[in-house]
Amino acid sequence: MTLETTQKTLLRWHEMLQTRDMSILNELLADDVMFRSPVAFNPYSGKQIVYFILTNVIQVFENFQYHREFYSHDGNNIVLEFSANVGDKKLKGIDMIQLNEQGQIIDFEVMIRSKSGLEALAEQMGQRMQNAIP
Repeated sequence: MTLETTQKTLLRWHEMLQTRDMSILNELLADDVMFRSPVAFNPYSGKQIVYFILTNVIQVFENFQYHREFYSHDGNNIVLEFSANVGDKKLKGIDMIQLNEQGQIIDFEVMIRSKSGLEALAEQMGQRMQNAIP
């Protein structure tokens, strides 16, 4: 994969967040995508569940903003640093994204700090996922 492909994917990602057009996510996620949550030990696998998680997280986060982005030498991996609020709790985190040769997301791992921000996110997402995920 080329850095150009990676940058094109990232441009679409930012466009999706800016316009709130979550249908763009369908083209960005590979069918076998894996999502590694900051609160769940086991990863979530498959486009449908990862789509659900990401579209809901975007609704839970307030004042979401990316600050920096980093690329691996091979262009297959991106790290995005972000901040957001969940209610009155502030959090910082990173999205670690791995792409396949077509520029689709195959692995999406999130790490978040502080504990209070992570707990607020876990509570909000837990409520949304309670009946949606077996």
